[in-house]
Amino acid sequence: MAQAHPDSLSPVPGPAAAAPTPPALMQALGHSLSDRRLQVLRALGECGSISQAARAVGVSYKAAWQAIDTLSNLAGVPVVAKSVGGAGGGGATLTAAGQELLRAAQAMALARGAVMQQLQAHSPAAAVQRLGIQTSMRNQWPCVVQQVEVAGPLALVQVQSLHGDVQLTARITAESAQLLGLQAGMAVLAMCKATAVQVVADNAASSIAGHVGNTLQGKATRVTQGAIGDEVTVHMAACVQWVGFAVAGSGLRAGRKVRVHMPESAVVLALAP
Repeated sequence: MAQAHPDSLSPVPGPAAAAPTPPALMQALGHSLSDRRLQVLRALGECGSISQAARAVGVSYKAAWQAIDTLSNLAGVPVVAKSVGGAGGGGATLTAAGQELLRAAQAMALARGAVMQQLQAHSPAAAVQRLGIQTSMRNQWPCVVQQVEVAGPLALVQVQSLHGDVQLTARITAESAQLLGLQAGMAVLAMCKATAVQVVADNAASSIAGHVGNTLQGKATRVTQGAIGDEVTVHMAACVQWVGFAVAGSGLRAGRKVRVHMPESAVVLALAP
């Protein structure tokens, strides 16, 4: 894709001018104002250039485009209007939906901050923040980033659970690591679909053929048999539970020692809102 160049762009009106948020944009508002995707959008609104916005936020040009594409997908409408070439050269501007998204994000950030401040002295605020992420993924653990290793277009991120000494490795794109601003010591939420977690008996002859990724030991606490797979809940450490699947008719029972296998590419990292 050709690189966009600066165009003049009027400032985004402040929260006072905000109209009711269209329903289509609500899908893109589950992120905090500090989300780098919103930072890219905000910087683009200020300079009218995707390349300049990328430099301002400290991400690559490719990562900036990924941010814009993701926000557009979540919103269901384009948040940036772009053009290439022409008498005045290429350019990029926020659409009306993009401007409305920034206004709504600002208003939501202020409201969220006020609520969290009230809760701070009366409840576990960090847990409340994590509840802001709604997903179908059964496995979710608060973690701390231990190391980020970038190799070309990919990044290997090692994390450790806050509750119990459980370590995982996530394989994500380098752009995603940039947009999340991942670095050692950062708090993240590690997530994985239960259907991506394979469970075998601990005394199985060998690990799953061709498996590359995270392999950990634990104890089965619940087993639900099914025609195409047995659902197994596994206790790993204090406050760390997994849900995965063994083959149908696995013969696993509660109390049995097991191994869980999870591809690095199946581990998703998220920042709490």
